[in-house]
Amino acid sequence: MIKLIVGLGNPGKDYQEHRHNAGFWFVESLASLNGSKFTSQSKFFGEASSISLNTNKIFLLKPQTFMNSSGGSVKSFLNYYDVSPEEILVVHDELDLPVGTVRIKLGGGHGGHNGLRDIIKALGSNNFYRLRIGIDHPGSKHDVVDYVLKAPSKSELKSIEESLSSAIEITDLLVTGNFEDAMKALHT
Repeated sequence: MIKLIVGLGNPGKDYQEHRHNAGFWFVESLASLNGSKFTSQSKFFGEASSISLNTNKIFLLKPQTFMNSSGGSVKSFLNYYDVSPEEILVVHDELDLPVGTVRIKLGGGHGGHNGLRDIIKALGSNNFYRLRIGIDHPGSKHDVVDYVLKAPSKSELKSIEESLSSAIEITDLLVTGNFEDAMKALHT
């Protein structure tokens, strides 16, 4: 079962509309739909919230340490609540997926994503679930930083929002550990 959903992004108004904040967009939508608000939690270097899905309490976390240093926030949360890496879902933007695509994955490498890289390093494990939100690739690796730190076009944003809605619809399957049905719903 999933006990914690971590949305990755960069804090502050200057970043909130950037592609790199797709993870934040997901957990913010999930909290809002469930009548929950994020509050600053200095012990977790982030903002936290909780929701109830199928009578299960699920924590939501938005590290406020900037993307490349997300690991300390996640590790402090796991240590405080005695949660294992296998019980978390990290939601992040994914360059290797087309805009509007969402995929679930367990384990694997960081694929060049610095937020994942830092979480893997901090936890000493890559054995956690990921919800990958497709933002597409700019075409050249030299353009990646500028690309992720810019807002998507209106049509891209609409596709991303639709994919987030689809992912939110199957969140109850994810948190109860029904990953096979969740994957079928998202991947087909």
